[in-house]
Amino acid sequence: MYSEDEYLQLSGIQHFVFCRRQWALIHIEQQWEENYRTADGRVMHRNVHNADLHEKRGDVVISRAMAVSSASLGISGECDAVEFRRDDRGIEVFGLEGRYSVTPVEYKRGEPKEDDSDIMQLALQAMCLEEMLCCEISTGYLYYGETRRRTKVDITDELRDRTKAALAEMHDMYRRRYTPKVRRSKACNACSLKNICLPVLCSEKSARAHILSMLDEEK
Repeated sequence: MYSEDEYLQLSGIQHFVFCRRQWALIHIEQQWEENYRTADGRVMHRNVHNADLHEKRGDVVISRAMAVSSASLGISGECDAVEFRRDDRGIEVFGLEGRYSVTPVEYKRGEPKEDDSDIMQLALQAMCLEEMLCCEISTGYLYYGETRRRTKVDITDELRDRTKAALAEMHDMYRRRYTPKVRRSKACNACSLKNICLPVLCSEKSARAHILSMLDEEK
């Protein structure tokens, strides 16, 4: 079990899967810059994250900006939306009559990604909800603003294991305050931290190697 001062931000796993250096710059070194993509995503989440808004659509109750955490995983954060659907095999929920199944829904501005960053974030939300509500969650949904469609995600054991492994690496790097070197890719051009990270310079030889080479030239 982790103490609360060891908790990492749940949403950070999206940065971590995309680029470990980006995650370290944001969550360890506390550096941040915005571009169009991050600003647009922030506006979208601001519209979704109304914690005072609870919707009821037939047998479904939707809770927004629901705070979640897990002592066993050492994380905390918010779910964009959690759907409680009437289900006789589900759990009891305080303030609601009957029993309900639990489904997290995460909103994203763009379209489905090639990597698993969004899927792992959703899996962490599901695992937090399971720990908090003593329930089992087998599916969740990712809603993409560009396609305006939901994508169903199965919360499998294999996905849980990969997500936990990534989270364990995050905890290790955070304890060591370790910021890795950049691994340049085409994704660097779209990163809001490009001017802070300086991927071109970081991929060059070290300062020590540069100084040694200069000394060799003077001989």
